[in-house]
Amino acid sequence: MAASRAASRAPRDIANVMQRLQDEQEIVQKRTFTKWINSHLAKRKPPMVVDDLFEDMKDGVKLLALLEVLSGQKLPCEQGRRMKRIHAVANIGTALKFLEGRKIKLVNINSTDIADGRPSIVLGLMWTIILYFQIEELTSNLPQLQALSSSTSSVDSMVSSETASPSKRKVATKIQGNAKKALLNWVQYIVTKQSGIEVKDFGRSWRSGVAFHSVIHAVRPELVDLQKVKGRPNRENLEEAFTIAETELGIPRLLDPEDVDVDKPDEKSIMTYVAQFLKQYPDIHSTGSDGQENDEILPSFPSFTNSIQILKREDRLILKEMKVWIEQFERDLTRAQMTDSSLQDKYQSFKHFRVQYEMKRKQIEHLLQPLHRDGKLSLDQALVKQAWDRVSSRLFDWHIQLDKSLPAPLGTIGAWLYRAEVALREEITIQQVHEETANTIQRKREQHKDLLQNTDAHKRAFHEIYRTRSVNGIPVPPDQLEDMAERFHFVSSTSELHLMKMEFLELKYRLLSLLVLAESKLKSWIIKYGGRDSVELLLQNYISFIENSKFFEQYEVTYQILKQTAEMYVKADGSVEEAENVMKFMNETTAQWRNLSVEVRSVRSMLEEVIANWDRYGNTVASLQAWLEDAEKMLNQSEHAKKDFFRNLPHWIQQHTAMNDAGNFLIETCDEMVSRDLKQQLLLLNGRWRELFMEVKQYARADELDRMKKEYNDCVTILSDFATEAHRKLSEPLEVSFMNVKLLIQDLEVRVFW
Repeated sequence: MAASRAASRAPRDIANVMQRLQDEQEIVQKRTFTKWINSHLAKRKPPMVVDDLFEDMKDGVKLLALLEVLSGQKLPCEQGRRMKRIHAVANIGTALKFLEGRKIKLVNINSTDIADGRPSIVLGLMWTIILYFQIEELTSNLPQLQALSSSTSSVDSMVSSETASPSKRKVATKIQGNAKKALLNWVQYIVTKQSGIEVKDFGRSWRSGVAFHSVIHAVRPELVDLQKVKGRPNRENLEEAFTIAETELGIPRLLDPEDVDVDKPDEKSIMTYVAQFLKQYPDIHSTGSDGQENDEILPSFPSFTNSIQILKREDRLILKEMKVWIEQFERDLTRAQMTDSSLQDKYQSFKHFRVQYEMKRKQIEHLLQPLHRDGKLSLDQALVKQAWDRVSSRLFDWHIQLDKSLPAPLGTIGAWLYRAEVALREEITIQQVHEETANTIQRKREQHKDLLQNTDAHKRAFHEIYRTRSVNGIPVPPDQLEDMAERFHFVSSTSELHLMKMEFLELKYRLLSLLVLAESKLKSWIIKYGGRDSVELLLQNYISFIENSKFFEQYEVTYQILKQTAEMYVKADGSVEEAENVMKFMNETTAQWRNLSVEVRSVRSMLEEVIANWDRYGNTVASLQAWLEDAEKMLNQSEHAKKDFFRNLPHWIQQHTAMNDAGNFLIETCDEMVSRDLKQQLLLLNGRWRELFMEVKQYARADELDRMKKEYNDCVTILSDFATEAHRKLSEPLEVSFMNVKLLIQDLEVRVFW
């Protein structure tokens, strides 16, 4: 019982530790990235400062300012006191579009998440920018990077684990590793040369501070005493290294000692800081006078002018040697297939060739990684690939032929096994459009289900043959029979889980397709608007897409089915790593949809508000223009006529205010051409209004003055009547008695009160 409870606590404890480490790294990254951003924004005129990274990126203003400083290009930006969320999202969209225009892939980074200040997404975007504009740019000055660089920018590696298959994530890691590897190679060379210490990574290797001092020593040897450094506490070393780098080399202090002196320092933060030293290193471009590399200065880094040619020659030599090997392998394979021998001998020969094939496979796959920026293979690579594909096909065909050569029904079982193995091992090709990926997975899943439904029947037939080691008294080669037994075990043990995984993946990409569709629709709805008709069309499009097609209901149904499928798949798989990946995808997708759905739901009210302002503006402009025409003519009329005409001036003041409120709202939400026309129209109307109002503003309170004058005259009349009556009463003779005096006083009091 106790063991069971301990086992159940273990995953939670691991998850808690992982979450704590992630939170700590997030804090360090936020601090480092903020300092890096501010070091660049300080160059802007006027300068800007980011105080809270997650908050200050929400409106996109400082994000665009940063990209302007880094790129030297001017970018359009919405800003001002009347900014609304729609303008913030538009700014961020401009920034993301700019990055995409530079062939930087931004997977799962969208405008609304940045506008919401989601920490993981903001940090991911900042790291993408740092990787592209600093680390990749600076390491590209290292000549050896030309050999390490893959076909795409290193920032293409920012492939989200949510949408990448395991094979895609391997490629992504490799691509991202190129700039990192170049930077690490450079550090390893100069640090080993200076201090003899080993730098294995951008994590714990830097904790003591010695590596930072060694890098500084490589730039300016007189600044550091390496022997003194090695015997001091970590934080003292780190503090001194950061101070020297800042004061003597002008390198911004992006890190603090407490950021690095921890069990697991943040790799991205250290890479960001260390890459700055490349600007100061004196020997990056050093070459001998004859144009060859200067072995005395930097022997492991050939000169920039000839390194590419050297590397190409080496690669081409290796590829040509590999092509020769493959062609010889193919000739030997063909001869072996043609040899007249027993089925058992042929199968032994096949196994010999398959072992050689598997031993070479990884090396060849590595050589066939694209070297060019356009992602295409070189001619030598293409020739090797063509030869390798030919050999692969021949070897697999031979395997099928050997299985079919077995006495029936083993031949049929062997052919079925081959198809089942191919289906179970086939990698899913992740296409650019999620819906296409989902459709492909659905089609393959149906094909696999049809294929695998024969498993039990073939298994029963095979087990009987395996038990007797013969078919109708004809012996079967034991090696081939044992191999088929292993293959059966693989097919039967993995087929159910394989189908569950494919169902999960299909639903996953259907959900991602809905998310991408909602995101793209949102971007089309929160643009700068045109005239009223175009906004009306957008509203109709929104109603058709969201309400008529029941988009939210469709998403919810897909999500619930995916959730149930994910739970069954994770339970059947039993892998902690896969469970974490699935849980991460579900959690992040839930958070993304929560934010996105709020934005989408608010679109209708926004569009309706824009249309309402167009109607208000159109109505007030039309009526105000007509009234201004009449009012301007009345200026030449008599005072009495003017007074009578302008009695309703307060109403037109309200109309004028309503027109300007609606017009200013539309100016802020409409595109440049519409805004320009609105501004011009308002300028003309307000000019006419101002001139007229200066002439007639006294009539604005005419009705109120008439009312006050009438009230005054009425009061004077009443008071006069009272005085007259009182005088009369007081002048009349009065027979003195208590009752008469009392009545007189009461009469006067009543009149006074009245």
